[in-house]
Amino acid sequence: MGEVLLEVRGLKKHFPVTRGLILMRQVGAIKAVDGINFAIRKGETFGLVGESGCGKTTTAKLILLLEKITSGTVLFQGKDIQRLSVPELKGYRRSVQAVFQDPYSSLSPRLRVGDIIAEPIVVNASLPTKEVKERITKSLEVVGLGRDAAALYPHEFSGGQRQRIAVARALAPNPSLIVLDEPVSALDVSIRAQIMNLLHDIQQNLGVTYLLIAHDLAVVRHMSNRVGVMYLGKLVETAESMELYFHPLHPYTQALFSAALPSHPDIQRKEIILPGEVPSPLNPPPGCRLHPRCPHAKPICSQEEPQLRDVGGGHEVACHLH
Repeated sequence: MGEVLLEVRGLKKHFPVTRGLILMRQVGAIKAVDGINFAIRKGETFGLVGESGCGKTTTAKLILLLEKITSGTVLFQGKDIQRLSVPELKGYRRSVQAVFQDPYSSLSPRLRVGDIIAEPIVVNASLPTKEVKERITKSLEVVGLGRDAAALYPHEFSGGQRQRIAVARALAPNPSLIVLDEPVSALDVSIRAQIMNLLHDIQQNLGVTYLLIAHDLAVVRHMSNRVGVMYLGKLVETAESMELYFHPLHPYTQALFSAALPSHPDIQRKEIILPGEVPSPLNPPPGCRLHPRCPHAKPICSQEEPQLRDVGGGHEVACHLH
C-alpha cells in the first residue's frame, strides 16, 4: 500500500434554501454531501459512483476548492487545504488538476491550444517562456498529439482529440492528483476506450493519482483500484474494484450493479429494482437513507444511521445487515 495522498474526513456541503425576496430567511438546507470519509493513496485510482444527484461532483468541487466546504476537512499530503497560506494554495492548485466531462465547453474557443495548456502553469508558477513551451510540447506528445496542435484552435479537433487536449492541460503543471469528472461520458463509444487506455498509460508512466467520478460502472471497473458508492450525500460502501464488483454487500450497491450491463452476454444477473423514488436531499429520511426503498429494511434502519465499518479486507459498508 502506498502512502495516503488525499484524505477526506467528515466532509459536508449544505446549500441553504431560502424564502422571501426582501426578508430572506433560511428554511432548510440541501445536504449535497453529508459527512463522508475516504482516502486516496499515491498512484492509485479511486472511483466514486452513484446515480445523478448523489453528491459525487459536489465532492470533486470541494476538493478542487470550487465550492466552499460547510464542515469537515480535506487533507492533501497531511495538510488541511482550508488552512493553506497563499504560496501553499498556489502549490495545491498546481498539484491538483481536473479533466471535466464535456470537451466542447471546458476549452476556451478563443484561445489556441498552446495557450490553453499553458494556462495552469502560467497562473500558478513563474517559469521561463522556454520551459513553458517545452512543457506544452511534452504534454501534447504524452497524449498522442503532435507539437503542431499548439497553434490550432479547439474547433479544429474532434471530441476525442479535445479530451486529449484537456488531459494535456491537466498534465502540464506536473500534478500529483487529477480529478476526472465523467471524463468519457460525452464521447462516442469507439473513442471512450482510447481515452481510458490513454489515462491508464499516463498513470503507469508518470505515477499520477486519479479521483474518478463516474456513473458508468464499466468505466469505473476498468480504471479504478478502489471504488466508493454514494447514495444521497453519503458513502454507503467502499472496497477494491473487483471485490465490490463480485461481492457487493449494500442493498443499494447490489441494485446499482444489477442494473448495469454485464461484461459478457452469457452472464445471468438477477435484476434488483428498488421501489419508489430517491428522496429529496432537502429532507432526507432518518436512519439509513435507503430504508424507505430497501427490501431488507428492519426497524433499526429507520431509527439509527449505520456507520461505515470494515467487514474484512478493507471492504467497508454502512448497513445494519452486516
